[in-house]
Amino acid sequence: MLRVRNRLSSILPSMTSLRLPERVARKARGYAAKVRRLVRSVRASDAHPDDAWAAALLTPGEARVYRGMDPRDREHACRVTLHLLREHPGADPQLVAAALLHDCGKSVRPYRVAERVLVGLVPTRLARLLPPLGALGIRARHPELGAALLVNAGARARVADLVALHHRPAADPDAALLHHYDDQE
Repeated sequence: MLRVRNRLSSILPSMTSLRLPERVARKARGYAAKVRRLVRSVRASDAHPDDAWAAALLTPGEARVYRGMDPRDREHACRVTLHLLREHPGADPQLVAAALLHDCGKSVRPYRVAERVLVGLVPTRLARLLPPLGALGIRARHPELGAALLVNAGARARVADLVALHHRPAADPDAALLHHYDDQE
């Protein structure tokens, strides 16, 4: 047993020393972005999304879904899309549309201010473990709900797929990009 523990201790520091600081830094940036987003999300009247620019990048059905989103979520979506386009100016138009629509599932139910704060503080993984009721249930399942909204609106299939995958990108590189920029904004 002692040999195994010594062997593990000699291997683990080298394995974790490379990954742990990167992961901690990424998580810290993600939580800092959540706090910024939370502060900006208190009053809808403070949100100023660029709706004309966004609508020009969407099909008519997608634009209807976009306009149904809360102005705070639309502003967040515009910021995510701008960050994506800054680093990937030639991004696929369907990825760009998915960036603008990634949180459209939250429009299924309006949030009160206290609920916005609460759902912003609860990690998605934890929210998925809770019963699918109320604001937390919508928050946990908004990717799937958004994809369903988009399909019903006649959106492009790839856009709906990317929205559905934006919190669990698996092996889809476009969904991983969307997740990355959403997490940082």
